[in-house]
Amino acid sequence: MAPALLDAMSAGRAVPPPATRSRARAFAAIGEEGRRWTQEVLRPALAKSPERKEQFATLGGIPVERLYSPASAPVSFDRIGYPGQPPFTRGVHPTMYRGRLWSMRMFSGFGSPEDTNRRFRYLLQHGESGLSIAFDDPTLYGLDADDPESLGEVGKCGVNVSSLDDMGRLLAGIPLADVTTSLTINGPANIVWGMYLLTGTAHRATFDRLGGTTQNDILKEYIAQKEFLYPPRPALRLVTDTIEYATRHTPRWNPVSVSGYHIREAGSTAVQELAFTLADGRAYVAAAVERGLAVDDFAPRLSFFFNSHNDFFEEIAKFRAARRLWARVMRDEFGARSERSQWLRFHTQTAGCSCTAQQPELNIVRTTVQALAGVLGGTQSLHTNSYDEALQLPTEDAVRIALRTQQILAHETGLAETIDPFAGSYYVEWLTDRMEEEAQRYFDRIDAMGGVVAGIERGFFQREIQEASFRYQRAVESGEAKVVGVNAYPVDEPISVPRLRISEAARRLQSTRLAQLRRRRDPRRHAAALDRLRRVASTEAENTMPAVLEALRAKATLGEIVRAFQDVFGSYRERSMY
Repeated sequence: MAPALLDAMSAGRAVPPPATRSRARAFAAIGEEGRRWTQEVLRPALAKSPERKEQFATLGGIPVERLYSPASAPVSFDRIGYPGQPPFTRGVHPTMYRGRLWSMRMFSGFGSPEDTNRRFRYLLQHGESGLSIAFDDPTLYGLDADDPESLGEVGKCGVNVSSLDDMGRLLAGIPLADVTTSLTINGPANIVWGMYLLTGTAHRATFDRLGGTTQNDILKEYIAQKEFLYPPRPALRLVTDTIEYATRHTPRWNPVSVSGYHIREAGSTAVQELAFTLADGRAYVAAAVERGLAVDDFAPRLSFFFNSHNDFFEEIAKFRAARRLWARVMRDEFGARSERSQWLRFHTQTAGCSCTAQQPELNIVRTTVQALAGVLGGTQSLHTNSYDEALQLPTEDAVRIALRTQQILAHETGLAETIDPFAGSYYVEWLTDRMEEEAQRYFDRIDAMGGVVAGIERGFFQREIQEASFRYQRAVESGEAKVVGVNAYPVDEPISVPRLRISEAARRLQSTRLAQLRRRRDPRRHAAALDRLRRVASTEAENTMPAVLEALRAKATLGEIVRAFQDVFGSYRERSMY
């Protein structure tokens, strides 16, 4: 909207039209009142005290005008709707948090499986309502703990899981039929999910009783996080295999959590995070439909994972626009008839990239604001970052403060008392519309180049994110974008934070266990299972999940199964982008 028009808007002295007055006459009255306000109130104020800068914008670069009114965002209640019914702008559940609070799911993992198991028990004792497992880099890259490339990384940024036995140690004593679990794993997601399923059966929880989510979003790996194992097209095939297998065998499991979090952490804007995440979701749905699955059979159990950054209103608008946009995509593009197929259910994590090593206690404030936006945006579950995460894996005390932040929001602030309280806000509705429009423009560009995989191969997503990241970094370095404690209000004091140190003991322990496992397994059964996996992978018709489960039962390790897939699919090297 043009600044001249926005300057002519009322400062909040609404002119409610009589029942007989037309909408056009109502807007005319507002415009007249706005012109009077501009002449008599605004201009004298600006002459006396100019605004802080000439142009204001969201963190993502969307220009923000001085004032918003009914003329900015003509609010149609049909477009906003009711919670629990299309277009789901206000939430996917009719009662939202009045019926059930969001899940407080703290992302945790470090050291050996036993180390992380102790952290899980600690968090459950302090009120966590679901597990979220962080895996270390060797596990994410499909490497065993004793692989030479794993040296120095085992257990450092997550827990190490190299075998089915390790998963059993990780989850020992956890009531898997009663606790839902999020597995943050992508490249080897099918293998790690198989480990979880088989561990569940060892706990006497059949596949149909296990609930949780596998992130399993390989497309965003090529776009942002870069932990891929195979070329994009066969990797997409493996994701489709898990969707098909989950549809038939695990009714309580979400096979894919389409993740914008890492896209944002890589430096994207909020609009790019929204558009690229939903574009990936469209690609997974299209692949499953092409496989022959009915959209209403699998779509209700697709979920999403978003970042919540510092721009409070932009984040709220992003979440609201995401629900409305996804509902339209599923209904109009894929013909979903079930309303549950049109739901966009999502987990939120506060922005790790916003945490600073300088004055780290300020991250508590940042995390609180970001969590507040996630809740007001209608998230289904939430992870709050610990204040020391820019320095290390969090200590127990830091994690407890992060969890208590959520509990204060839930129980002391009144946030959960009403649904979508910003609905009808002129600014929030305008920004929600703008986010949706900008995301649709990205959809059109992606479709024109042949879809997500084609865009990855051309470097489109990577280049868009790099340019956005460069613009923001340049703004920080110039001082245009202020980061408190870094380029604004710094202090010349040493950083004093209790340290959590992970030794090499986890690598030594895990390597010893792998050597023992290889000695005691049946070599013929092990070799036959990997041979079968290669044969199945080389076909297009057969689902690979049963062969993965057979290989795990034969005591094949994570790295061995990944290498068997690579024997068929090959590996992948990304094009460099400058």
